[in-house]
Amino acid sequence: MEPFDFQSRTRLIFGERSIERLGSLARELGFRRTLLVADRGILACGYVEKAAYLLAESGIATFTFHEFDSNPTTTMIDAGREIAASLEIDSIIGLGGGSSMDTAKAINFVLTGGGAMPDYWGYGKARAPMLPMIGVPTTAGTGSEAQSYALISDAETHVKMACGDPGAAFKVAILDPLLTVTQPAIVTATAGFDAISHSVETYVTTRRSAASVVFSLEAWRLLEKNYEKVIRAPQDIEARGAMQLGAFWAGLAIENSMLGATHACANPLTTNYNTEHGVAIGLMLPHVVRWNGSVVGDRYAELLMRSASSSDNGAPAEALAARLEDLLAIGGLSRGLKLAGVREADLPRLAEEAAEQWTGKFNPRPFGAAEALELYQRAF
Repeated sequence: MEPFDFQSRTRLIFGERSIERLGSLARELGFRRTLLVADRGILACGYVEKAAYLLAESGIATFTFHEFDSNPTTTMIDAGREIAASLEIDSIIGLGGGSSMDTAKAINFVLTGGGAMPDYWGYGKARAPMLPMIGVPTTAGTGSEAQSYALISDAETHVKMACGDPGAAFKVAILDPLLTVTQPAIVTATAGFDAISHSVETYVTTRRSAASVVFSLEAWRLLEKNYEKVIRAPQDIEARGAMQLGAFWAGLAIENSMLGATHACANPLTTNYNTEHGVAIGLMLPHVVRWNGSVVGDRYAELLMRSASSSDNGAPAEALAARLEDLLAIGGLSRGLKLAGVREADLPRLAEEAAEQWTGKFNPRPFGAAEALELYQRAF
């Protein structure tokens, strides 16, 4: 068994109406002046107002930042840092989807350590103690609330930078499934499939460990069984809670196992075509599973054993890929790069970019530009 080093840095609070504990938890952590980072959609549905009220009840002054989008860039982070610096905050709260979580962490990096986001590309590069943070996800997707990484795009080159440090982990993550009910159906579908991909990829990477395996398997069990339920019955709170927990466990799996070729191939699609991340993941994952089958088919078989849907599609990789395609159809997500607007002439360039992505190095089957091109051609 391979050696590993596991430490859970984030306290998990789960349950319906657990958002009501936000003020008391923040006070417990010593928050006095906090920056509430939330995307505009969260602002529109009233969650920012509710969070500010709960914090005020606990005597905490709250300031807000909303000027970022689903793909936060270095320019947006710089704007957040300027606002935060002028307010003399002592803490940060991320409220919303993965972009809110990543933006909160990124602002923390440059606020406390100075410099610019590229200075923190990699792991363990924080220059000073970071401010304590609370994460409150309103989607079941990225699992960022369980991780010590922020994924930020360079505003000029559009390259996605993974910036991580132990200090960037949330002190507390509050998972309230009631907060996920208001998300649009397409967000439920894309974020949920992203979480599913995390459970699949983390289970087979070269960095997987005894700890990550536990999280990957439980994430897969919860996500695969409940994805269709939240698509068909959006008000099913039990299923939504299961998806939230599954996304969190998958996030912990990423923290301890990393990802693979699917994410390496998905990022250039987002960079060049502005393809929604969950859509890009869906376009690539079944093909990567089939391609990886020759080296990790036995591990895919273990996932299938915990699947809510049995399959008689023969080889484990084929059966798992077929199940993933079923889930894509249930979520109404695109299948085929051509239908998604990708130009065939662009595939070699996309492959070169995919080969440079950090996640590709952890794929169980060796991955480079030639392999990325083969995968894109399969997906076209």
